[in-house]
Amino acid sequence: MATIHLTLAPLLLLLLAAIFLSTEVTAQPAAPAPRPAGPINITAILEKGGQFVTFIRLLNTTQIGNQINIQVNSSSEGMTVFAPTDNAFQNLKPGTLNKLSPDDQVKLILYHVSPKFYTMDDLLSVSNPVRTQATGRDGGAVYGINFTGQGNQVNVSTGVIETRVSNALRKERPLAVYVVDMVLLPEEMFGEPKKSSPVAPGPKSKSPAVSDDSSDDSSKKAGVPSEKSGSGEMKAGLGFGLGLVLLCLTFIV
Repeated sequence: MATIHLTLAPLLLLLLAAIFLSTEVTAQPAAPAPRPAGPINITAILEKGGQFVTFIRLLNTTQIGNQINIQVNSSSEGMTVFAPTDNAFQNLKPGTLNKLSPDDQVKLILYHVSPKFYTMDDLLSVSNPVRTQATGRDGGAVYGINFTGQGNQVNVSTGVIETRVSNALRKERPLAVYVVDMVLLPEEMFGEPKKSSPVAPGPKSKSPAVSDDSSDDSSKKAGVPSEKSGSGEMKAGLGFGLGLVLLCLTFIV
């Protein structure tokens, strides 16, 4: 009997250890489920990029940043933002931003926002011009941007400037944020005004010279006797009368 108990002892110890370990495993709390991602915030994305202080300031002063946050979290189309770097703003002509009215500053920032989500591949095949949020603010003006390129390189053109679309700060739907090295200047605001070609003056019409005989011609046409015709008739009448007088004297003699 003692031999049997000694043989079973290790088995009992193993069984107790297994029960203890299983109890510890079940007692551990389950790992928390991942929290749902918070609402998208364009300012937070740009701050993480680290070189967009001027663009962030303009987004805040024009209230467009809040509009993007609201629309991108509620729109099924998504949005695309082209973010100029601080160097891009520094390379503008001095006074460019200060000369803009508050409404023009709004249009300039809206010109960097498209009301649709685009991947890099989408930009290579999209139909130009691509509509921006500034479209329609000037009574139907297009305010579109054009994309060209091949492979991994995408270029954006406004009609005033052309630059390369750089890396993406965010490329997941519903918001794509791409870096651009130049401020996108819309042609509707910064393009040279179209000059109309001057119309060559036509030859001046000369008024016809008035003839001295015009009064005579008009009098003849109207049947009114002129001075010349009146004097001729008077002479003829005197000659006829003188002839009658001479004829009468001949009979008397």
